Amino acid sequence: MAALGTTVISPFNMRMERLARSAFEAIWSGLKAPSVLLNGTGDLSLANNVTQVPYDSEVPKRYTLKVDPPTRRGVKRYLLRLINTSFESTFVFSIDNHYLQIVSADFVPIHPYWNTSVLVGIGQRYNVIVEATHPLADVDDYWISVQRASCFNLPKLPPGKDYLALGALRYGDSTDNPLTSVWPDIDLRCSDEEFSSLRPILPWKVGPAANNKTHSTGDQNVVEISNGLQSEIFPLARFSLGTEKFLPFQIDYEDPTFLHLNYTGQWNPLRVMILENYTSTDWIHLHGHDFAILQQIENANFPDKLNLKLDNPPRRDVVLLPQNGYAIIAFKADNPGVWIMHCHIAFHASFGLALQIMENQQAAIGLWPSFRESEALNATRKTCETWNRWAGNCKNWWPGDGSTCGAGMNEFAPDSGI
Repeated sequence: MAALGTTVISPFNMRMERLARSAFEAIWSGLKAPSVLLNGTGDLSLANNVTQVPYDSEVPKRYTLKVDPPTRRGVKRYLLRLINTSFESTFVFSIDNHYLQIVSADFVPIHPYWNTSVLVGIGQRYNVIVEATHPLADVDDYWISVQRASCFNLPKLPPGKDYLALGALRYGDSTDNPLTSVWPDIDLRCSDEEFSSLRPILPWKVGPAANNKTHSTGDQNVVEISNGLQSEIFPLARFSLGTEKFLPFQIDYEDPTFLHLNYTGQWNPLRVMILENYTSTDWIHLHGHDFAILQQIENANFPDKLNLKLDNPPRRDVVLLPQNGYAIIAFKADNPGVWIMHCHIAFHASFGLALQIMENQQAAIGLWPSFRESEALNATRKTCETWNRWAGNCKNWWPGDGSTCGAGMNEFAPDSGI
């Protein structure tokens, strides 16, 4: 039996990093020097044809995870928390010669299963356990690596750079580069972890959809993309999520929905509001809830091949919407308020791929002692007033030198605001 001594390390952050460029420049003209970081450190040359780092700084050392070798008392186990905070990439994480025991998905504990790798979508989180078995007796150093999954038709990395050795697991004090090789036959398809593998320990049994009495699948929300930017809506409007109408979502920071919980009229279409008054490929994330994934299928038009899993389905808060397919999710409407559901690909969200869910509006109003006198709401109003004063001075607009004053508010805030 393995010893139960467990070490918890800080989260791995796997992300595409944009260096020395503003967010606006990245949206308009693309990433200048894409890189992949592990816990905040990386090497531009790993993901690019870069021979010299174009900034006045040393290339940081790769991340190191030091572990204790097995003893007569057993093998130590190490808990790793993985999160992908990428701009646009889906990563497959692995440690050479070490199996991963996956124990939770988006903080939902699951029945453990073993694999050589784990696919981490944008915004997803996994807890995995690594046993320090020292699998090769004469080898003390092993690469910790990621590979980029085949999502979103991204260009392939240069030959030899599709396997990004971002860190090292070490059984000793060596600082030499490991000589190990990546596990063979790692699956790089653009897909979530296997549907059947994600079995929550605390089971749910999903009943009929409360928001649709005639169909078992409830509301239908369609991802739409226009052939070009719809600048008459807002300059970067290109995606929508919701009804069959093309309605990109945009936040109004001057007057957020949170201040209108008692509103009963017709909502501004750009708020993309779905009322839930009940007691390409994209990574879709819902705030305020875990949801059950009842079905996830590619290359099928809804409702073709409909086959819902209602008895303890996978449960999490970020799901892959498969290419040319659909995903069906269900959540308990037990958290009154206004919740956003959005794509976790940064520029898709920026282009409007989101909607709001107004959940149990009357109960949401009832959360505050007095809707007019609530301290929380009054603090929100003061924050909005501060924003209005700041945003109303064009000298504060990017790049901060007053050169964009003549461009107008649309140039200052051209995207969805997410």
